[in-house]
Amino acid sequence: MKNRSILFVLALSAGMFVTSCSNDDNEGETIVPIQGKYNLSQTGTIVNGQEVLVDAIQNAPGCNRDYLDLRLSNAAVYGDYDGSNCALTETTGTYVRSHNDLTLTVGNISTTSDIMNLTNKELKLKDKTTGVITVYTR
Repeated sequence: MKNRSILFVLALSAGMFVTSCSNDDNEGETIVPIQGKYNLSQTGTIVNGQEVLVDAIQNAPGCNRDYLDLRLSNAAVYGDYDGSNCALTETTGTYVRSHNDLTLTVGNISTTSDIMNLTNKELKLKDKTTGVITVYTR
Protein backbone atom coordinates (compact mmCIF):
# COMPACT_ATOMS: atom_id res chain seq x y z
CA MET A 1 0.00 0.00 0.00
CA LYS A 2 2.83 2.35 0.88
CA ASN A 3 4.53 1.61 -2.47
CA ARG A 4 1.30 2.47 -4.34
CA SER A 5 1.05 5.84 -2.61
CA ILE A 6 4.66 6.70 -3.41
CA LEU A 7 4.19 5.56 -7.00
CA PHE A 8 0.98 7.65 -7.31
CA VAL A 9 2.67 10.79 -5.93
CA LEU A 10 5.65 10.25 -8.21
CA ALA A 11 3.42 9.82 -11.29
CA LEU A 12 1.37 12.88 -10.32
CA SER A 13 4.52 14.99 -9.87
CA ALA A 14 5.95 13.88 -13.21
CA GLY A 15 2.65 14.66 -14.94
CA MET A 16 2.54 18.16 -13.46
CA PHE A 17 6.17 18.80 -14.45
CA VAL A 18 5.61 17.73 -18.06
CA THR A 19 2.42 19.77 -18.54
CA SER A 20 3.54 22.88 -16.66
CA CYS A 21 6.05 23.83 -19.38
CA SER A 22 3.82 23.33 -22.42
CA ASN A 23 2.49 26.91 -22.65
CA ASP A 24 5.62 28.74 -21.56
CA ASP A 25 6.97 29.27 -25.08
CA ASN A 26 6.46 32.55 -26.88
CA GLU A 27 5.51 31.01 -30.23
CA GLY A 28 8.63 32.35 -31.92
CA GLU A 29 8.06 35.89 -30.71
CA THR A 30 11.13 37.63 -29.45
CA ILE A 31 10.99 39.35 -26.09
CA VAL A 32 13.93 41.71 -26.63
CA PRO A 33 12.74 45.35 -26.49
CA ILE A 34 12.60 46.90 -29.94
CA GLN A 35 13.42 50.46 -28.90
CA GLY A 36 16.84 51.69 -29.94
CA LYS A 37 18.91 53.13 -32.75
CA TYR A 38 19.77 50.73 -35.57
CA ASN A 39 22.26 51.38 -38.37
CA LEU A 40 21.32 50.19 -41.85
CA SER A 41 23.64 47.31 -42.67
CA GLN A 42 22.31 45.01 -45.41
CA THR A 43 19.38 44.56 -47.77
CA GLY A 44 18.26 41.65 -49.88
CA THR A 45 15.58 39.10 -50.57
CA ILE A 46 14.99 35.37 -50.65
CA VAL A 47 16.02 33.60 -53.88
CA ASN A 48 15.30 29.89 -54.32
CA GLY A 49 14.66 29.57 -50.58
CA GLN A 50 17.97 31.19 -49.59
CA GLU A 51 18.53 34.67 -48.16
CA VAL A 52 20.66 36.81 -50.44
CA LEU A 53 21.94 39.89 -48.59
CA VAL A 54 24.32 42.62 -49.77
CA ASP A 55 25.72 45.73 -48.13
CA ALA A 56 23.04 48.42 -48.23
CA ILE A 57 23.61 50.63 -51.27
CA GLN A 58 21.50 53.33 -49.57
CA ASN A 59 24.50 54.16 -47.37
CA ALA A 60 26.46 56.99 -49.02
CA PRO A 61 30.18 56.23 -49.42
CA GLY A 62 32.33 58.01 -46.83
CA CYS A 63 29.33 58.89 -44.63
CA ASN A 64 27.88 57.39 -41.49
CA ARG A 65 25.37 54.65 -42.13
CA ASP A 66 21.71 55.55 -42.47
CA TYR A 67 19.68 54.60 -39.43
CA LEU A 68 16.30 53.79 -37.94
CA ASP A 69 15.69 55.09 -34.43
CA LEU A 70 12.70 53.48 -32.68
CA ARG A 71 11.91 55.53 -29.62
CA LEU A 72 10.01 54.65 -26.46
CA SER A 73 7.31 57.18 -27.44
CA ASN A 74 6.56 55.05 -30.57
CA ALA A 75 8.23 57.65 -32.76
CA ALA A 76 10.28 56.27 -35.65
CA VAL A 77 13.07 58.45 -37.03
CA TYR A 78 14.79 57.60 -40.31
CA GLY A 79 18.23 59.18 -40.68
CA ASP A 80 19.61 59.51 -44.22
CA TYR A 81 23.17 60.73 -44.86
CA ASP A 82 23.61 61.92 -48.42
CA GLY A 83 25.81 63.95 -50.72
CA SER A 84 29.47 64.82 -50.69
CA ASN A 85 29.07 66.70 -47.39
CA CYS A 86 27.12 63.79 -45.80
CA ALA A 87 24.14 66.00 -44.99
CA LEU A 88 21.74 64.34 -42.57
CA THR A 89 18.02 64.35 -43.34
CA GLU A 90 15.73 63.01 -40.62
CA THR A 91 12.20 61.87 -41.36
CA THR A 92 9.88 61.24 -38.43
CA GLY A 93 6.93 58.90 -38.29
CA THR A 94 5.47 56.34 -35.92
CA TYR A 95 5.76 52.62 -35.34
CA VAL A 96 3.58 49.92 -33.84
CA ARG A 97 4.78 46.49 -32.84
CA SER A 98 2.26 43.68 -32.68
CA HIS A 99 3.87 40.36 -31.80
CA ASN A 100 6.38 39.78 -34.62
CA ASP A 101 4.98 42.48 -36.91
CA LEU A 102 6.36 46.00 -37.13
CA THR A 103 4.30 48.69 -38.85
CA LEU A 104 6.14 51.90 -39.72
CA THR A 105 4.13 54.94 -40.81
CA VAL A 106 5.60 58.09 -42.33
CA GLY A 107 3.04 60.59 -43.60
CA ASN A 108 0.30 58.61 -45.34
CA ILE A 109 2.53 55.63 -46.15
CA SER A 110 2.54 52.55 -43.91
CA THR A 111 4.66 49.45 -44.32
CA THR A 112 4.30 46.27 -42.30
CA SER A 113 7.23 43.90 -41.88
CA ASP A 114 7.83 40.58 -40.20
CA ILE A 115 10.48 40.79 -37.50
CA MET A 116 12.73 37.95 -38.66
CA ASN A 117 15.35 38.51 -35.97
CA LEU A 118 15.62 40.85 -33.02
CA THR A 119 18.58 40.65 -30.67
CA ASN A 120 20.59 43.16 -28.71
CA LYS A 121 22.77 43.60 -31.82
CA GLU A 122 20.46 43.10 -34.82
CA LEU A 123 17.01 43.90 -36.20
CA LYS A 124 16.11 41.99 -39.36
CA LEU A 125 12.86 42.90 -41.11
CA LYS A 126 11.07 41.38 -44.11
CA ASP A 127 8.55 43.64 -45.84
CA LYS A 128 5.23 41.77 -46.09
CA THR A 129 4.37 43.34 -49.45
CA THR A 130 7.66 43.35 -51.34
CA GLY A 131 9.59 40.58 -49.57
CA VAL A 132 12.63 42.86 -49.23
CA ILE A 133 14.80 42.02 -46.23
CA THR A 134 16.49 44.85 -44.35
CA VAL A 135 19.13 44.23 -41.69
CA TYR A 136 19.94 46.88 -39.10
CA THR A 137 22.70 46.58 -36.49
CA ARG A 138 23.34 48.43 -33.24
